[in-house]
Amino acid sequence: MALTDPLGDLLTRIRNGQRARKDSVVSPASKLRARVLDVLQREGYIRGYKEEALGDHSGLRIELKYFEGQPAIQHVARVSKPGRRVYSGSKDLPRVRNGLGITIVSTPKGVLSDAEAREQNVGGEVLAEVF
Repeated sequence: MALTDPLGDLLTRIRNGQRARKDSVVSPASKLRARVLDVLQREGYIRGYKEEALGDHSGLRIELKYFEGQPAIQHVARVSKPGRRVYSGSKDLPRVRNGLGITIVSTPKGVLSDAEAREQNVGGEVLAEVF
């Protein structure tokens, strides 16, 4: 079965795993998914991830993070979808919860958080918002 939105699938797996109070979730591996997970790990929303074999394919095991029994990620949503892409310049990147959350942006310099993209003065496709 072909997946039309692999990044949306990853975010949904993380959301569902945290609602079910799982320690970790598994997702099929791809470069984009790994770069998004790098941003989430740098910003402190997940404990980490590692690549592992899932039969004949590789997968990513994502270690979820909790703080005082509550999930570290309260909200995660896809912004740019396959049917409607959303792009933003470095000056116009959206702020999530007045700077308390992050926006994940795919730029020519890689997948970055909104703060990193502003610092490097690059814009791009707004992939997701997390807080």
